[in-house]
This record gives sequence, structure tokens and C-alpha cells, in this order.
Amino acid sequence: MTQIRCSALLFDMDGVLIDSTPAVTRVWRNWALEHHFDPEDVVKRAHGRPSLTTVRELLPDADHEAENRIIERREIEDLEGVVPLTGAHALLQRLPKDRWTIVTSATRALAEVRLRAAGLPLPERVVTSNDITRGKPHPDPYLKAAARLGFPATDCVVVEDVPAGIHSGLAAGARVIALLTTCGEQVLQDAGATWVLRDCSEISLTDGPALTLRLDKAK
Repeated sequence: MTQIRCSALLFDMDGVLIDSTPAVTRVWRNWALEHHFDPEDVVKRAHGRPSLTTVRELLPDADHEAENRIIERREIEDLEGVVPLTGAHALLQRLPKDRWTIVTSATRALAEVRLRAAGLPLPERVVTSNDITRGKPHPDPYLKAAARLGFPATDCVVVEDVPAGIHSGLAAGARVIALLTTCGEQVLQDAGATWVLRDCSEISLTDGPALTLRLDKAK
């Protein structure tokens, strides 16, 4: 068991609080096939980053905004299998509302429908791809989220599931908890995660006025 103190928790959404993998895979796989790309490569590229970034990389000469709108519409319409991940709901219920938020590479509209489908709350100060110019792995998303909560990023703990998000959190100066919900332990450790846990069920709060986390089975 490990105990840590922080000012706030900054959560990625997909793969941390919500399992949207089946829907994400379906949408990006179909898009890849339409454009004659390797579906497995496209799905891997897309996870944890703004979809516009992936579109720009793969279709440099296309109308990026138009292609991105197509992908967003498909993701909004495909909610089959979108469910909360283990421990997410219980953890969010215990956290003070002003001490956590979500930092996602999804658009605001997509974040809202996925959180609603999973039965999870939408925090007031959520940061989505609509709020930033440079997405993960750049530090901007987590710097903006910490500032919106009124804390330095160095006093926050980021919860992520993929290297791009881990790199973003570390670059912002935060400590990072990585969850084994998407990638293997070695991948997360190689990305520089401060701690590796199975899922949100291994994060709990101790009683008291300070935000003190207990990490079970921390590696």
C-alpha cells in the first residue's frame, strides 16, 4: 500500500473511467477500411489522442475538419458497449467536486454522450479537445485542467492508461498513475508512469480534510 497527498486528481476518460474500446475500434476500423489503411495501425494511432491529429497524419491533403466531423458523428452514434470501468463510479462519488476533473482527447459533445451512457458525472471544468490546440502527448491539456481547478499541475495526480497521456501528464509536471486497462505493465513503466495499478478500484481516499490517496498493490 502507498499513500500520497495531492491537491486534485485529473482523469483521462476513455480507458480510465469508461470502457469505450469496442465502439472506438468499430468506428476507426471502418474509417480505415474506407481509406485503405491498415485498421490495426489506425486504431492504435487513434487511442488517447485527438482524432483530428490522427486524421492529419494519415490524410495530409484532405479536408481535416470534414473528416473529423464524420468520425465524431459516428462515435457519438455508436454507444454500444460503453460502460464504466471497475471502481470509477465509487471513486468519483467520494471525491470533492472541486478536486477532480476529466481531461479527454474526445470532443465535448462526445465526452458528454459517453459519460451519460456510462452513468458517470460530467465535471464543470472538463477539458476536451475543443479546449486546446496541442493535445496529448503535449502538456497543454493537463496544464489547463490544473489551472481551471486552481492548482499547480505539480500538485496534481494524473490518471491515464496509454503512453501519450502519461507523457502529457509528466510533461505538465504531475505525478501519473497508469492503469492496466489498455496497455501492458511494461509499456506503462517504459512511458514513465509513477505508479501502475489494475484499475480505479485500487485507488481509495483516507478520511480527513486533506486529499490523501491510498494506492493498493502499487507497482
